[in-house]
Amino acid sequence: MLRSLVGSEMCIRDRKTTLQTMALAMRMLRCRVPIITARTSSTAALTIENMNPRIKKAEYAVRGELVIKAGQYDAALEAGEKLPFSDIIYCNIGNPHSVGQVPLTFHRQVLALCMYPNLMENEQAMTGFPADAVARAKEILDGTGGNGLGAYSHSKGMASVRNTVAAFIENRDGYPTDPELLFLTNGASDGVGKWMDMLISSSNDGMLIPIPQYPLYSSGLTLRDGVAVPYYLDEANEWGMSVESLQQALDSARAEGTAVKALVVINPGNPTGQLLTYENMAGILEFCAKESIVLFADEVYQTNNYTDDRVWHSFRKVMLDKQLPVQLVSFHSTSKGYYGECGLRGGYFEALNIEPDVIDQVYKLSSMSLCSNLPGQIAVDLMVRPPKESDPSGSLFIQERDSQLTSLRRRAEKLTDALNQLTGISCNPSQGAMYAFPKIELPPKAVAAAKAAGKAPDGFYALNLLDATGICVVPGSGFGQVDGTWHFRTTFLPPEDQMDAVVERIREFHEPFMAKYMD
Repeated sequence: MLRSLVGSEMCIRDRKTTLQTMALAMRMLRCRVPIITARTSSTAALTIENMNPRIKKAEYAVRGELVIKAGQYDAALEAGEKLPFSDIIYCNIGNPHSVGQVPLTFHRQVLALCMYPNLMENEQAMTGFPADAVARAKEILDGTGGNGLGAYSHSKGMASVRNTVAAFIENRDGYPTDPELLFLTNGASDGVGKWMDMLISSSNDGMLIPIPQYPLYSSGLTLRDGVAVPYYLDEANEWGMSVESLQQALDSARAEGTAVKALVVINPGNPTGQLLTYENMAGILEFCAKESIVLFADEVYQTNNYTDDRVWHSFRKVMLDKQLPVQLVSFHSTSKGYYGECGLRGGYFEALNIEPDVIDQVYKLSSMSLCSNLPGQIAVDLMVRPPKESDPSGSLFIQERDSQLTSLRRRAEKLTDALNQLTGISCNPSQGAMYAFPKIELPPKAVAAAKAAGKAPDGFYALNLLDATGICVVPGSGFGQVDGTWHFRTTFLPPEDQMDAVVERIREFHEPFMAKYMD
């Protein structure tokens, strides 16, 4: 039985070997290309020993060891093996459609028509498409210059889409923007990577990143041989962010010779779910202006707000309200919010107060990959300009949007409430985003068992959780945390009618696990 694996390293190794062999066998059955298992010759041009060491050093926990093992369990279940659970529940990543979220109707209708315009010539087929979806598809296709989605666009993205984004930003913030300062990207991560490429020019260059943080930033800095300068969010104060902690981290890094070029702020937070106040944001911008550092505003969760006490503001709006001369790069994505279109890889960034010569270099960098994908660009257009209430699709869109957001809020509250009832767990409320980040007070015996197994204590806990329940979460050590504390990140994205079962699986594992290692 898998439950017995917890106490036996040999059984764990045997099970891992069995699952790996099974996964390999299934791959070979599905694939006609021979799979060579022998070690590569030492004379080969590329080996694990001589490859780029920064790639080996980089870590990306949300798709790390636990996800690999979950995939092996998936393969075992598919092959008919009996496990203590009937399915894998992937709570490791904010990937809404993978756990049952239904795409927005209008968005997919427009995408379908753009992908296959010939549909619009078939009267019978068109009976299933509302007039506003047809009109939007034609407008978008006109924006391609008649080339359709199979041709490259401008390297900054389609001008028509950038104009739509500019109108969205002006309506949101009350200040106009220049479409020439907007770049469409393959998700927000693509844009972040480009700006890291721009900023990190030597091994002494660094960026202030939050702890806990989304590992895109730490791994991105490792790949570019940059320095991650941590500043710690205050868990006792709902993961609050203080200018004092920023100043302390900056002064310490500079004293060690690091040229700190940028500050990363994720708002709402990932993995912590906090929502910054207007006053807090103003203080952060004043800090950036005083210290002459670029602000990376990661705002991909801007529509995921679950509290009545705070209103989300963009750093752009606060900066312009306060008339502060900050170099600001803001990122947004189609992957989150109530749309959750992760696979379409749509996103954009806006760069403010960056000198024109630098923008020219960003354009050159973007040109090297020609352009972002066209379906993703369309997804951005739909994200920032959904149907109006008076449009034929308006009432259905509003119903789908509001249903998704209110359900996410209920799921967030249900999960954090349940976690706070478990022995040794405390969890701040999720004010935004898609995650809970509970702290676990692990017994000393559990910490010792983790050390004996060669695992971080929260990684040990998460692996045992996966073995017993099929629930895949991410250890807090993958995001960074205060030394001596342990956490895990879980999404609250499984369908609402399954959340009770998810909570019950966690409870049935957690209480016996804690009892086992209590003194």
